[in-house]
Amino acid sequence: MLKYLLISLRPKQWTKNVLLFAGLLFSQNLFQLPLFIRVSLGFLIFCLLSGGAYLINDLLDLKQDRIHPIKSKRPLASGRVPLPAAIATAAGLLVVGLVSAFLLDSMFAVIALCYVCITLGYTLFLKHVVILDMIVIAIGFVLRAVAGAQIIHVTISSWLLVCTIFLALFLTLGKRRHELILLGDHAHSHRRILEEYSPYLLDQMMSVVTASTVMAYTLYTTAPETVEKFGTRNLVFTTPFVLYGIFRYLYLMHQKNLGGSPEQILLKDKPMMLNIFLYVLATSIILYLK
Repeated sequence: MLKYLLISLRPKQWTKNVLLFAGLLFSQNLFQLPLFIRVSLGFLIFCLLSGGAYLINDLLDLKQDRIHPIKSKRPLASGRVPLPAAIATAAGLLVVGLVSAFLLDSMFAVIALCYVCITLGYTLFLKHVVILDMIVIAIGFVLRAVAGAQIIHVTISSWLLVCTIFLALFLTLGKRRHELILLGDHAHSHRRILEEYSPYLLDQMMSVVTASTVMAYTLYTTAPETVEKFGTRNLVFTTPFVLYGIFRYLYLMHQKNLGGSPEQILLKDKPMMLNIFLYVLATSIILYLK
């Protein structure tokens, strides 16, 4: 049961919490060990909170998940994890996570609490509100980035927040599209909000978000305040990595029928993994070895 309980926490999706390290990287503090440890602790706390939130989501979506071709194999939907154990684990993770956050940093804890409230609000009712359902998910990504900056007491660039929300919307739109294609005429029976969308509508939205993401990141790298802060104009040379990452994701979504699980792409697609590694390497060299 413990094995399947851990699976229910969706550890593969904890990759989303890596966004907490964005503030550390772009504040040029990546190699400051005390700050790195603080962000790592924040990362662990968000893993606890997101794990508890995933359990609650699965508990509330139990009926719908049992008719989904993939989600029906989840430990809760398949009956491998007893409901009382899931409820107790979810409550314990949220309590431990929030208490640990307050012990680490009070403002960081406030952001973590906002993340939990938004996540629970999404699970309970916001996921049934068209368009807002995807925006709320994107806000969750932004809160991760803000929390990572707050825990080391640095100010995160507004440009990076804009890039984060656009990128999060891009991934969310791709996931919605994959659900529609996978479930076909039965999509609305699994998730009621899906009847409000169509692949064409989502493709139109994705076109807007894709262009906005690339434009926002390019403007960030060339903005006068960015050049002044880092003392270099070379950050613009990381733009090709962003372009490739987005194009690669679109390729996998449209040509390989992937996109329903962004974390799987990030962890299993070798070209994408190499691209992310090279982006981080290039950014580090530009910012730290000027």
